[in-house]
Amino acid sequence: MLKNITVSDIKKNNLSLIFNLIYNTGKISKQEIATRLNLSLPTVSQKLVQLEKQGLISKNGHFESSVGRRAAAYSICPRARISIGVGVYRKKIVILSTDLKGDVCFSESIEKTFENSENYYRDVAYLIKDFILEKNYLTDQLLGIGFAMSGLTSVDGNKIIFGKTFGYTGLDITVFSRYLNYPCSFFHDAKCAANTEIWFNEEITDALYLSMERYLGGVSIINGQIQMGENGHCGAVEHMQLVPDGRDCYCGKKGCIESYCSISALLLADERTDDFFKALRDGSPEHMTRWDDYLKTLAVALDNFHQILDRKIILGGKLSYYLIDEDMDKLIELTNSVSVFPDKGNFIQLSKYPKDAVSVGASLYFIQDFLQQI
Repeated sequence: MLKNITVSDIKKNNLSLIFNLIYNTGKISKQEIATRLNLSLPTVSQKLVQLEKQGLISKNGHFESSVGRRAAAYSICPRARISIGVGVYRKKIVILSTDLKGDVCFSESIEKTFENSENYYRDVAYLIKDFILEKNYLTDQLLGIGFAMSGLTSVDGNKIIFGKTFGYTGLDITVFSRYLNYPCSFFHDAKCAANTEIWFNEEITDALYLSMERYLGGVSIINGQIQMGENGHCGAVEHMQLVPDGRDCYCGKKGCIESYCSISALLLADERTDDFFKALRDGSPEHMTRWDDYLKTLAVALDNFHQILDRKIILGGKLSYYLIDEDMDKLIELTNSVSVFPDKGNFIQLSKYPKDAVSVGASLYFIQDFLQQI
């Protein structure tokens, strides 16, 4: 049975249409809004007053006019609503806030060694509360807090359903939310990074996004949307087997791509990424050999992905900070050399938003939800 559309639904829809038009246009006049949306001027005026009272829009100067009064220009107030993103890492947490445009307002990286304990979760929650208080955010201003975790999460964001890297499979969001008076959700860290890439890279339609952090994470993007799949692990190419009976993987299998193409696979025990690449750029033979071997293996994995998906592959995450043109040229050449198909081409590209993409992406989910619901 079709739902009856009420006057309230129409009014709400008009409000949403007007706000989103202002949001996407940047600056626009009342008359232009009425013309584009085919609405009467009194209706537009009423909704603009309503949006101004909510603090979501404001007059932002005037448009030039050769005749009569100059029309007021309306723009959104980006910081009318704020979302918090928290990246949870092995030795630190990254807390940041984003506005309605997805731009980072404030960011803090805090050294904090992970432990699966009540004390750790409580301490992190208090650090977030301190961050919110220090930035003078109001309760009504905050949309929610997204936690980017190294593991697959439930569809509702309330549980971690696969979190072997940190040993927190089954973890419930209440470990954080009990201390925080805001909506809280878990999000898979790789999907967060891909979410950021989609937000800021309008050219993306279909792609495989690889989050190349300490642990590898793959995300499938189709028609500009992250694909979850039937069980929530669509695109998790990191656990495809690359070498039968190869290196042990944290998932319990052997020879996974994770064990050969993640940052952990590249570095020696206790070696820092900065130190590795400094030695590499300084011409250390040992580091150059290790890097060549790594790129050769990564090329085989990328070729496998491309044969299955036949779409662009975006390299993101921490490793992408360090890749220079010479590295990319070599990786593309190696990948083409192992490909069986003649369609050689540059299907491998670097992320356009590598810095803090995981934490930003965790915050963007609440921004996206707000823009859809207004």
